[in-house]
Amino acid sequence: MTSTENFSQVPDAPRSDDVRLLEQLAGDLRRAEYAHEAITEFLGDSAHEALMRNQLIPALRRIAAQPEPTALGTILGMFMLGTDVGDDEVAAAFPATGIEGLRALGLIEDADGSRNRRARIDLRPHASDADAEIWVASDLGAHQRPGVLRHDHVLGIGQASLTLAQTTVRPQVDSALDLGTGCGIQAFHLLSHARRVVATDISVRALGFTRFNLLLNHQALDIDPGDLSARVDLRLGSLLEPVAGERFDLVVSNPPFVITPRTAGQDDSERFTYRDGGMPGDSLVATLVRTLPGVLKPGGCAQMLANWEITAAENPEEEPDWSAGPRSWLTGDTEAWFIQREVVSPTGYAETWLRDASQGRDPEAFAAQYGAYLDDFASRNVAAIGFGMVWLRRPAAEHPGIGRLFESISYPIEQPIGPYLARDIAVADELDSREAGQLHLVVAEDVTEERHQRPGAEHPGVILLRQGAGLRRTEILDTALAGFVSACDGDLSVSSLVGALESLVGGDDPDFSNRLHEGVLRLIKRGFLLEMRNNR
Repeated sequence: MTSTENFSQVPDAPRSDDVRLLEQLAGDLRRAEYAHEAITEFLGDSAHEALMRNQLIPALRRIAAQPEPTALGTILGMFMLGTDVGDDEVAAAFPATGIEGLRALGLIEDADGSRNRRARIDLRPHASDADAEIWVASDLGAHQRPGVLRHDHVLGIGQASLTLAQTTVRPQVDSALDLGTGCGIQAFHLLSHARRVVATDISVRALGFTRFNLLLNHQALDIDPGDLSARVDLRLGSLLEPVAGERFDLVVSNPPFVITPRTAGQDDSERFTYRDGGMPGDSLVATLVRTLPGVLKPGGCAQMLANWEITAAENPEEEPDWSAGPRSWLTGDTEAWFIQREVVSPTGYAETWLRDASQGRDPEAFAAQYGAYLDDFASRNVAAIGFGMVWLRRPAAEHPGIGRLFESISYPIEQPIGPYLARDIAVADELDSREAGQLHLVVAEDVTEERHQRPGAEHPGVILLRQGAGLRRTEILDTALAGFVSACDGDLSVSSLVGALESLVGGDDPDFSNRLHEGVLRLIKRGFLLEMRNNR
């Protein structure tokens, strides 16, 4: 195997072929207390919050105001703010690694016309699911190095990657796949609950960064640096090609889902590989939704972030059905849960991704690409673009479990949301195999009720049940279902309560019992009502 094939010496990526040097680097970072809490204390809340928004000036001013250079300030300035730093300060901050060691690892370069050094990468702390923080290397962003991003840019810790990490359901599993690993963020989290992880990417530079990050943090991630493949297998290739014929318990992916217009004669090297999968429209996401169940073991799950196109309704006065496209992608008996978190217009979408790669510096090119986005969406009658989370499962049994669920949740939710998704999935599975009528229920602690009525009205016009945790859903209740919830103290079973309410308010309605049962099941599955295990 050549050095490029094992990704330890990839051009323009950090080198990871010298474990001793990586140990020295890790020691220097620990010695400087290069960690989230120490950085926040050093900068202060305001400057740190600005830095998390990629606004560097408050942090730069804080470093400049220091009476003497500190190791933490030097490392922060170099690797998160993109500043040039003098040799004496670099040597003081990295006493074990040294300037030559940093250079050998591919982390710094000479600044033009001076004895200063500058970082070639972004390197910052990140809270993994391990017991300790880790450090994650990626390419510098446009806010750190002015100019359009390189097309093989390796994205670092961003909101999308954090969202996926917080959304992932994390059972203990034997095998997991990180599809499109980038700098390895999802793989780092998977290592906390998967015996072995396969991480793939179409970019050889991305795999070079991932290998560097894994070995730099081998202690926190419980990896033997002399036998990396025992826990992590890095593979180069597109989509599912690198794992053809294999099956996994869990797949996670933050794929290059950004919908980008194709232009005549465009070469693959011209696209931003970290976000653009090279397929028209949302067909890359559609392909993954169709094919991911094929690499899952029975009972295995896949989670990903995605964009989908929302086609304009035939009647302009009607709201378009955002779930129509995702529904059409599902095959066989695949279970699915789509949660749409955001909807943007074609113009808003174009502006977001043109800004993302700093493509606004050339006004003519910006205008041409902006127009290309709008023409591309118009060619498919796209009214809007949705963004959200996708959960897929290859059923292990014939029961429907959660089935196919499509929800639009645009308001803030509690993060991490993964444990709440796991709860809803487990409850749906358990309910399918049990008689719900025999359950004794109580109202979840985070649930509150609201009643709204006109002044002087005898009865409320609207009764709402709200969750304060998890997905923070709101349910509109009719009088019967509201009465059922009010009576849920764990004493009587579901069947007993439904029977009592039917005799009191059911009247001659033949569907009363079935309708109430359906409402109760919905509230159980969504976490408003919980089974009281030790009922009386």
